[in-house]
Amino acid sequence: MPLLAERMSRAKPSAIMVVAEKAKRLKAAGGDIISFSIGVPNFLPGEHVYAAAREALAHDSGQYGSNRGSEALLDAFLKHLEGSGLPGYERKNLVVGVGAKHTLYNLAEALLNPGDEIVFPTPYWTSYVDIADIVGAKTTLLPCPPEQNYKLKPGQLAKALASKPKVFLFNNPSNPTGMVYSKDEIAALADVLVAHPDTWIICDDIYNRLVFDGVGYHNFLHVRPELRERTIVVDSISKTYGMPGWRVGLIAAPEKVAQALVTLNSNHITNLPEVVTAAAVAALSGPQDIPAQKAKEFAGKRDRVLAVLAAIPGVKCPRPQGAFYVFPDISVAFGRKHGSTAIGNDVDLCNALLEAKGVACVPGSAFGEPRALRISYTCPDAQLDEGMKRIKEFFAELI
Repeated sequence: MPLLAERMSRAKPSAIMVVAEKAKRLKAAGGDIISFSIGVPNFLPGEHVYAAAREALAHDSGQYGSNRGSEALLDAFLKHLEGSGLPGYERKNLVVGVGAKHTLYNLAEALLNPGDEIVFPTPYWTSYVDIADIVGAKTTLLPCPPEQNYKLKPGQLAKALASKPKVFLFNNPSNPTGMVYSKDEIAALADVLVAHPDTWIICDDIYNRLVFDGVGYHNFLHVRPELRERTIVVDSISKTYGMPGWRVGLIAAPEKVAQALVTLNSNHITNLPEVVTAAAVAALSGPQDIPAQKAKEFAGKRDRVLAVLAAIPGVKCPRPQGAFYVFPDISVAFGRKHGSTAIGNDVDLCNALLEAKGVACVPGSAFGEPRALRISYTCPDAQLDEGMKRIKEFFAELI
């Protein structure tokens, strides 16, 4: 039989989806399963989004669309960027993709040659490493443990940039930790970036409207606009608008980067569907009350989760201020048992928790931090409270 391409030996399925699929199988088999695994916002967009989709369907042209994205969608994204404190872009700086994951993969193809170095903080979103591996890039991880609130320090960044890596990838607010950088923290990192001009900067900001406690969303370009010539901003409608299944990713970048992604789109996807485009335009340009309301709701859910975690002896969790995740350090359980099941690491704990209590969480090692696990807390409050009750019971039963 002919062989697969060598790069497939480096390709791995998403660790998050592996857990989510296992939880689905157990639930389908009749299990009482509560899943905190997959990062979905668990709300739907407003009626205006569906109305726009129906209108587009009723007047479908049946034609190919733009590789860059429709003018209406690009203009809606421009206004969205202005509302995020990032004015001054033009259509030539923008490009769309089939979700943020697709745009990130395209960026890896466009920016990274085999052997090029990409650096990013740990914990990280799982696909960062997977995508880098597929394109043959060298990954350098910058450990940001719970002891430093899962946040990158300027000294770490300066040391990493001294080797002139091709790309620095930065996620704020963070998946998996939910941590949000303050304006002062962003400014300190931006000062380091200014001093190292040989590196592309990718800002994965897809949770930028889901920020709590008045801390605000801050981007390097807010404090150091001169970085724009090498900064790429990644956004999406998935989290902010409750539309992960619609698959619309958005990028604002220097013109040559945006054009490179347009070229890749012309070979990969051609264009986004008309119906999806219309829905995305409506989400970006329509009423913004649902995202604002959900941010308040998620802050309340976070507080419910943190209250339970604080009551579990030995479990530590830096306080997140965005997205919809908590990322507690659960290493207090290592070396102990639940019944006859030994808990040697985060994977053991998550497997035992799912088997014993029917609660699905993603092991922290999937995100580069094996002392932790990720809880996605967007489910209804009754389900959330029950799941957290089971987690507390699980830890109380450890011997």
